[in-house]
Amino acid sequence: MAKDKTADKKGKNAKGKNAKDAKGKKGKKGAPEVGERTSVSSHPRAAAHVRLAKGWGGLGGFALAAYMSYSAQVPADQIALRALAAGLAGYMLGWACAVAIWRHLVMAEMRALLEAGRMVLGTDPRAPAEVPGGEAADGTTG
Repeated sequence: MAKDKTADKKGKNAKGKNAKDAKGKKGKKGAPEVGERTSVSSHPRAAAHVRLAKGWGGLGGFALAAYMSYSAQVPADQIALRALAAGLAGYMLGWACAVAIWRHLVMAEMRALLEAGRMVLGTDPRAPAEVPGGEAADGTTG
């Protein structure tokens, strides 16, 4: 009994394998999982622009509220609270606008790839497309 308890504490199950190994394994690195969909967060340029929009939205909301509150001669503690609240609102507004815009851009990019024949439904759009001659679209052989 004591042996089983120490094995469980070390993260091993009854068969002697690590508990981490007992979980389901993922597919190949870079390959889409079954049921994975294209999203704004998985697009490299979109994710960077969404982060940028969130940052600028938060800073812009903070600065605008602080300036307007200071111009209205509001006490300093109220300026800080208003600026923080407006910064949070600007952050959320920047995120929502950026995601809405990039959702349309990603879908348009996918549609253009499908129409050009460089992507097949159900494949990874980042993988090079196969040409019937046995060469990939980037000129490398199979």
